[in-house]
Amino acid sequence: MSQEVKKIVLAYSGGLDTSVILAWLKERYGCEVIAYCADIGQAEDLEEVRQKALRTGASKVYIDDLKEEFARDFVFRALKANAIYEGGYLLGTSIARPLIAKGQMEVAKREGADAVAHGATGKGNDQVRFELTYYHFDPNIRVIAPWREWEFRSRSDLIAYARKKGIPIPVTPERPYSCDRNLLHISYEGGVLEDPWKEPDEGMFTITVSPEQAPDRPTYVEIEFEDGVPVAVDGRRMSPAELLGHLNELGGKNGVGRVDIVENRYVGMKSRGVYETPGGTILHIAHRAIESITMDREVMHLRDGLIPKISELIYYGYWYSPEMEALWEFVDATQRDVTGTVRLKLYKGNCTVVGRRSPKSLYHPDFATFEAEDVYRQRDAEGFIRLNALRLRIRRLLGR
Repeated sequence: MSQEVKKIVLAYSGGLDTSVILAWLKERYGCEVIAYCADIGQAEDLEEVRQKALRTGASKVYIDDLKEEFARDFVFRALKANAIYEGGYLLGTSIARPLIAKGQMEVAKREGADAVAHGATGKGNDQVRFELTYYHFDPNIRVIAPWREWEFRSRSDLIAYARKKGIPIPVTPERPYSCDRNLLHISYEGGVLEDPWKEPDEGMFTITVSPEQAPDRPTYVEIEFEDGVPVAVDGRRMSPAELLGHLNELGGKNGVGRVDIVENRYVGMKSRGVYETPGGTILHIAHRAIESITMDREVMHLRDGLIPKISELIYYGYWYSPEMEALWEFVDATQRDVTGTVRLKLYKGNCTVVGRRSPKSLYHPDFATFEAEDVYRQRDAEGFIRLNALRLRIRRLLGR
């Protein structure tokens, strides 16, 4: 089997798993291995990652700057759907994997590689997200998933192998949890976090201060939307990646965006994850606020009914699927006229909507006021209520 593989493109981050995988692939398959790294805002020295991959045995290293594409076509698209998995997870890792795999497949095609590899474990969701995307772009691609093949049983085994091979690693037995970072979030899981009763150590967090240590004065921010997409902050238009990064900074300083949840993985087990998503949290709250004055009630309710399905499909890895294509078209249609500005107050971990306005607002004080007005006849409500009560009255009259 190993002799059949001539060239592999590996999704490479420079972390423990992929560093070991790079050396293991060369040892196991005896072929050329190309490292592929997508820059999606992980805030790392990617030149150092390049050099590490070359020292570990990669024949070439591709580093793609995908930050703008990630924010524009993936994060903001999910934002328009208000996608949030199981009520708490803003899908930071789930959204990133299809983009990384897409870039990886483009390199595989360019290089004429006959196989691709990833560092996802056989227990998690990422293996599905990567591989469904691989097969979308090339139904015949050979996929190598070392965690499903090799002799190692734990990350402790990987640490031992890395030390034996002289591979520098960022994880130690004393700090064994795994983290994944991009422009939308940072996730932490595994190791000391596997006890769902244990509170995360404050020193673990990277981009948010604790709410207790946040400023004693609130920060006000205004976010402008056009057709469901954020385009400006405090009157300054920004690129998607710049806007998201700016809100990460504002939210992080105010302790906004920490989430600690136990989620249901696609493969069937439960997993505890801790997340920092400051900018994404602000955008999610702001987006719902601008929708509240610009979306028709029934359209909103119909879309809201699809949020669990859309979120589930993203979480499970079906970003590139016919059902998602249809859902995206519907979501885009709902976002026409979701345009305007939302004002929020950030204070000690809270993000509160304090104002919203829109040139396309469906909210009119003349209709909603408790003061005297001429546009609504209150006596009409009696017939409205009696008609809606008819089936309830009949049911009771029949003794049921």
